[in-house]
Amino acid sequence: MATTRKLVVEITEAHNLLPKDGTGTSSPYVRVDFDGQRRKTRTVPRDLNPTWNEALEFNLIGGGGTIDAVGEPLEVSVFHDVRVGPSRRNCFLGRVCLDSRHFVRKGEEALMDFPLEKKSFFGWVRGEIGLKVYYVDELVPELEPEPAPAPEQNATNTEAPEAPPQISNPPPPPPEAPAEAEPEEPSPASAPESVEKPTDVPESSPHAQPENETKGTENAEADSIEPSVPEPNADTHPPPPETKWVPPPRQVTRPPDRAPEMVETSKYDLVDKMPYLFVRVVRARCLPSDTKPHVRITAYGRHVSTHEARRGAFLEWDQTFAFSRDPSNDSSTMEISVWDLPPQSDTVDAEERQFLGGLCFDIAEIPMRDPPDSALATQWYRLEGSGTRRRGDLMLATWIGTQADASFAEAWKADAPPTHASARSKVYLSPKLWYLRLTVIEAQDTLTAPPPRESGISVRAVHGFQVLKTRAAVNRNGGPLWNEDLIFVAAEPFEDERLVLSLEIRYGKEIVVVGSAGIPLSSVERRVDDRKVASRWLDLIPNDEIKKGNRKGAAGSLHGGRLHVRVCLDGGYHVADEPPNASSDFRPSARQIWRPPVGMVELGLIGCKGLLPMRTVDGKGSTDAYAVAKYGPKWARTRTVADCFDPAWNEQYTWPVYDPCTVLTIGVFDDPPLSDPSKDSPSISRPLGKVRIRISTLEAGRIYRGCYPLIMMLPTGAKQMGMIELAIRFAPAGPALDLLGVYGKPMLPLMHYVHPIHALQRDNLRLTAARLTATSLARSEPPLRREVATWMLDATDPRGFSMRKVRANWHRIVSALSWVANMVRWIEYTRTWRNPTTTLLVHAVVVLLAWYPELIVPTLALYIAVVGVWKYRQRLRGPVPHPCARASLAEITDREELDEEFDPMPSIKTAEVVRTRYDRARTVGSRVQTILGDVAVQAERLQALVTWRDPRATGLFLVMCVVVAMVLYLVPSRVVAVAVAFYYLRHPLFRDRLPSRVNKDTKYCISASNSLNLALYQQEVISEVQNENNTYFQIYFNIPSSDKVQTIMSKLFT
Repeated sequence: MATTRKLVVEITEAHNLLPKDGTGTSSPYVRVDFDGQRRKTRTVPRDLNPTWNEALEFNLIGGGGTIDAVGEPLEVSVFHDVRVGPSRRNCFLGRVCLDSRHFVRKGEEALMDFPLEKKSFFGWVRGEIGLKVYYVDELVPELEPEPAPAPEQNATNTEAPEAPPQISNPPPPPPEAPAEAEPEEPSPASAPESVEKPTDVPESSPHAQPENETKGTENAEADSIEPSVPEPNADTHPPPPETKWVPPPRQVTRPPDRAPEMVETSKYDLVDKMPYLFVRVVRARCLPSDTKPHVRITAYGRHVSTHEARRGAFLEWDQTFAFSRDPSNDSSTMEISVWDLPPQSDTVDAEERQFLGGLCFDIAEIPMRDPPDSALATQWYRLEGSGTRRRGDLMLATWIGTQADASFAEAWKADAPPTHASARSKVYLSPKLWYLRLTVIEAQDTLTAPPPRESGISVRAVHGFQVLKTRAAVNRNGGPLWNEDLIFVAAEPFEDERLVLSLEIRYGKEIVVVGSAGIPLSSVERRVDDRKVASRWLDLIPNDEIKKGNRKGAAGSLHGGRLHVRVCLDGGYHVADEPPNASSDFRPSARQIWRPPVGMVELGLIGCKGLLPMRTVDGKGSTDAYAVAKYGPKWARTRTVADCFDPAWNEQYTWPVYDPCTVLTIGVFDDPPLSDPSKDSPSISRPLGKVRIRISTLEAGRIYRGCYPLIMMLPTGAKQMGMIELAIRFAPAGPALDLLGVYGKPMLPLMHYVHPIHALQRDNLRLTAARLTATSLARSEPPLRREVATWMLDATDPRGFSMRKVRANWHRIVSALSWVANMVRWIEYTRTWRNPTTTLLVHAVVVLLAWYPELIVPTLALYIAVVGVWKYRQRLRGPVPHPCARASLAEITDREELDEEFDPMPSIKTAEVVRTRYDRARTVGSRVQTILGDVAVQAERLQALVTWRDPRATGLFLVMCVVVAMVLYLVPSRVVAVAVAFYYLRHPLFRDRLPSRVNKDTKYCISASNSLNLALYQQEVISEVQNENNTYFQIYFNIPSSDKVQTIMSKLFT
C-alpha cells in the first residue's frame, strides 16, 4: 500500500505574552503556515499564559515527501483575537520560523520552548511558545473502481431531478491544492482546525465587526484571519463557519535563503588514482546439466575463483573482481576458464573433461572507463577449448578503471586476503546515545510492620549491563524517601529495552527483594531542557517467596507496594564516548537543537610505509593492514591489503563538521585470519598506531599531504610501527563569519552548564557509552571488531598509575606557563638595572599608566597582539599529529615505570614487586603530606593575624593596617602606585647597606657562614662542595678564590 507523509505540529502552551486588549490581558490564537497550507487553533480568552494542546496536520507536498528536501519554513504566528477583546493596537503577538532541522520522526519529538520573534526592527513582542514538531507516515488505502451502473438505473436517473455530482473515487489531492476546509458547523466544545487561503494578516483590525463576515469578497481577508465571536462563559472560540471556496492555483514562492550546500568538487582528488582491471562474471548458458561449474580468472599473476553457480534459467554468478596492476609482473593477457570443480580446488591435476572452456583477453585492448560514464554493458562470449563437448556461452564484462568506479566498493580485490570475510571497505554509523535519567522519589505500602533499626531500604535499577543503586534510606513516617538521580546510557532503538527497578531491604548481610517493576524505554518521555517531566507510580510485583509466605521474622512483613519515580530521556546532553581532549563531536542527542554544519572535512587514506610484521606465516613475517577513521558518529574502514608492509589504499571519505574544535582519529590495525575452532583464544585485531588531527589547525581549502609516524607505547618502550600517508582538506560550507561565529558559542550544549553532571560520573558514563558503541558496531555485517572500536575510543581496560604521564603533564603545564617565567625573568632583569635605558623607559611607562589607568587594558591587549603577530612567522605549516613522542616523554621513560604503567588493575605482579611499588608510593605520599602540612601551617599563620593567638603579632598587624588605610585615604592612589613601583625598581645601590672597608672580610665570613649552615641542612650541598673543590661557593656566593675560602673557613672554625 502507498504511504503519505504528514507533518504534525503540536501547539501546547505559551508564556508571558504581551497584553493587547487594554485591560492587561490578551485573547491569543495560533496560526500555522506551511507550504501553502494554513491551520488555526482555538482562541483562549483573556490569558497571557494560554494552553491549547492541539495538533495540526500538514501534507508534505514539496521535496517528494522527504524531510531534508523541504525548502519552505514552518511559520507559527500568535495573534490577539480582536473579537474577544476589541483593541485598536496591533494584534500581532510574535512568531517562530522553523526549518527542516527541527522536523523529526514520531517518537523522537520533544517539547521545546521557542522565544517569539518580531516582524520588524521596531516591533515589540515577548514570551515563548511550546511546540512539538514531527512527521508521520500514514498508509493510503487503494480504492477499487466502482462498477458501471446498469442501463435501467441510468434511465431512472435521467428522470430524477438533477443532483449535485458526487465522485465515488476521488483522486488524491494534487500538490497545488491545500487541505480541505473544516466542517461547516463545528461544535463550540470541540477544537476544530480551519484551513484558509494563505493571506497576509492585517497588523490591526479595530473596526472588524461580526456582521461583516458575510459581505462577500470585500471582507474576505478579515474573515480568513479572525476567529468567530466567543459565546459568553465559553472556554473555546472556534472560527465562524465559512463559505466553501475553490482554492486558486498554488503560487510557487521563492524558497528562503539557506546555507550553501557542501558539494564535492571531485570524489578522489586527494589520493592517487590506482588502475584496476575489472571483470564482472554474470551468467553462463549451454553448459552440461550434470556439472557444478565455477569460473577461474587469472591476471597479473593472481588467481581468483567464483562460487558455485546458482541454477535457474541460466547458471548465475554475478560477481565482480578487481585486479590491481603489479609493476613487477609484465603479463599482458587475462585468462578466464570454466571448470567443473569446487572453487578452491587445484586445476593442475584436473582431468580434461572437467575443463568446460575458456577465454583469453589482451589487456592492452580492454577498454577504459571513466567514473562519469555509465556501466559497461555485458556481452555473451563463446567458450573455447572444450574439446568434443558442446561449447557454452559466458556473459561477462571487463574494463579498466580506478578506485572511483562504482563497482569498486563491492568488488572482490585480488590483493585482499582470501581467508578474511570482512576485507572490504565499509562505512559504519554509531548508534544514537541518550542519557536515561531516573529520579527515585519515594516508596509507599512496602512494609506491614516497622523494620529493625539497623535495616536499610534501597532501590536497585538495571538497564542491560548497567546496574545502579540508591543510597540506603530509613523508613520513617510510613515510607522511605530518596529524591536521588540515577543516570544510565541508552542506545537507540528502544523497542525491546526495559528499565527494571527492584526495592531491596538489607537485614545485616541478607538482602531481601520486596518487589520489582519494569519500564519500557519506548514509553519514556524525552526532553531537551531542564523542565520536569510527569512522575509516575509503579506497582511493585512481590517476590515469589514473599507471595508464598516462606519468609520468617521481619521479612514476613514485606509485600509489593508502590514506587514513585520520574523517568526521562535527556536529549539536551552530549553523550561522550571519546576522551574530552580528543572528542570529534559535541552535538546533543536531540536532533531538534543541532547546529547547521559549518564545513566539510575530506580525508584521503593513501597508504602506509615500512610497517612491522605482526605475526609469522610459513616462517616469515606478515601483516594484513587496514585503516579505520573516526569522526563524529561516522566510521570509515578501508579494505585489507594482504601480506604487505607498504599497503596502498587510496580511499577518500568525507564528514560534515559542526564544530572546528574537534579531532579526527585515524588508526591502523592488523586484520587477523579467521580463528581456528580448535584454539581456545580467538584472533583479535592488533593495533599498529594511531594519529589524531585537530580540525581547527587546518586552513580552509588547503590540502595537507604528508607522512605521520605510527607510535605504539609497549612495555618495552615507545616503538615506531611504521608511517601512514594522509591527505586532508577542510572546506567551509558558508561565509567565513559563520565559521568564526562558532568560536563565540559554548562548546557543549546548554544543559551541561544549566544542570551539569557530576565529575565522578562522567568517566563511568563515557566508558559505558563506548562499550555500547563497540557492541553495536560489532553486530554490523561485516562487523567492526569490538577491540578496534574500544581502542579507537580509548576505552580499553584502565591502567594503573603512570609516573611518565605525571611528568609529561607537569612538563606541559610548565611549557604552557613559560611566559610567566619569562615575564618574571624580564622584570628581574629590569630591576637590576643591567640596561639603564630599558629601566628608565619602564619608569616612564609606570608613571603614564598610573596617571591614565584606563590605558592599562588597551596596552596589554596591544602587547598581546604584537606578540601574536611576531609569532606568526614561527607558526607550524601543517597539522601536528597526536600523540607526540617528545611531549609524552615516551622516549626517555624508565623500564620500571613502563612495567608499572602496563600492570593492570588488580596487579598481576609478584608480592615483592607490589611491595616495592607500594613503598615507593608511600614515599611520594609522605612528600605530598609534608607539602600539604606546610600549606596548612602558612594558612593558619595568616588566619592567626586577626584571631589574637599571638597578641603582639596581631596588634602590630592591626596597627600596620590602620597606617596603610590612613596613607591611602590621604595620598592619591596614583601617587602611591608610582611610589611603590619606584621603590621596587630602585637602583641596587640603594637596596642593601654596604659594609665598611675595614671589615671587608666580614662580608665573606657572614656569607660563608650562612652558606655553611645551609650546607649542613642539606647534605647534597656538602657533597657538591667537597667534590667540586668549593666551586659551589665561588659561583653562588661570589667568593674570589679557594685560598680565601680556606682562610674564611679557618676563621669560622676557630
